[in-house]
Amino acid sequence: MAASWGRTFAAFRHRNYRLWYAGQMVSLLGTWMQMTAQGFLAFELTRSPAFLGYVGFAAGIPSWLLMLHGGVVADRHPRRTVLIITQLTQMALALALAALIASGWIRPWHLILFAMLTGAVNAYDAPARQSFVLELVDRPDMTNAIALSSTMFNLALTVGPALAGFVYSWVGPALCFLLNGVSFLAVIAALALMKIPASVPHRRRSSVLAELTEGIRYTAREPVVRALILLVGATTLFGFASTTLLPAWAVNILHGDATTNGFLYSARGLGSLVGAFCFATFGHLPIRGKVLTAGTLGFPVFLFLFAGARDTSWAFGLMAVGGMALIWIFNATNALIQSATPDDLRGRVMAVYSLVFFGLSPLGSLWIGPAAHAWGESAAVHAAAAASMLVAVAALVLAPQLRSLD
Repeated sequence: MAASWGRTFAAFRHRNYRLWYAGQMVSLLGTWMQMTAQGFLAFELTRSPAFLGYVGFAAGIPSWLLMLHGGVVADRHPRRTVLIITQLTQMALALALAALIASGWIRPWHLILFAMLTGAVNAYDAPARQSFVLELVDRPDMTNAIALSSTMFNLALTVGPALAGFVYSWVGPALCFLLNGVSFLAVIAALALMKIPASVPHRRRSSVLAELTEGIRYTAREPVVRALILLVGATTLFGFASTTLLPAWAVNILHGDATTNGFLYSARGLGSLVGAFCFATFGHLPIRGKVLTAGTLGFPVFLFLFAGARDTSWAFGLMAVGGMALIWIFNATNALIQSATPDDLRGRVMAVYSLVFFGLSPLGSLWIGPAAHAWGESAAVHAAAAASMLVAVAALVLAPQLRSLD
């Protein structure tokens, strides 16, 4: 038991990682408060499930344009510096949006605009953040660090939305955005306190275009990396898209309010947190391919069941199960891709990974929002479940090597 417990928290042996975890934990708590409040505010302003999809789509547009360049920046410049700049920018955006809401000037188009601006910042933040892990821990602890980062993300997802639901109902949405803005100070302080070797990252002399091309070619010619990224993309486009509808689901299906919406997100986060701790404990074993397969097959089943959920408790339980399956998919693919990628290409390959995840997520929002508007939320989630099952079967048939990856 002691050995297993030590294995679960192996990355905490590293001071830099402890600082990162603490700072990110506070910042992510604020992020999830804002994301939950923003979704419900968008629905409250418009009463349109389709508009929820449009906000998600707007957030992803910059990913298509800037994410790959963000990977080059992550490989060319100190990643800590890049991250400090992106955190400061996101803090400014959150505080500006809080001021708009508090003043009563907020309009639906403001949410579209700020979603696009936040997406532009994230295009540089995501590749640097994803590839920063190996500057915080030794390579043997990389998988554990990725899994523990996921526990941090999902602990914030468990607490943040529930807290946002209460704050939104009692005080209003402006405070959720204000608290998010202030929370960025924690991760900025953590980054400033770290001791990062001066030799990291590797500096390059070729052109931006040449480095971009090198990263894309590596991703395209490596069959395992290519298959993993395609699987992430398909899961994001069809399955993960269903989370866009949670504010509408809370009101139209469960007949709840902002608090119900917050608890739906929190239930997903709780399941993801359990799944992430499982991965942190057993991720060092040669079973990552099996975990990935279990998540890929299990997630569509959850979606089918959730599409028929009308009881609040049943819906919360199903969200938790679905969160566990999703985290197994995303943690396993992330760890397997980083394990297979050379250090000097890691920023660009993770930029491709991030581009697929963040770039296809808005396309998922774009199709499922209008589908829910036309057919109803339940039918749209049933469609997402069917598409996700087709993806799982295709992965079994077309990429059988994924099951045996260690």
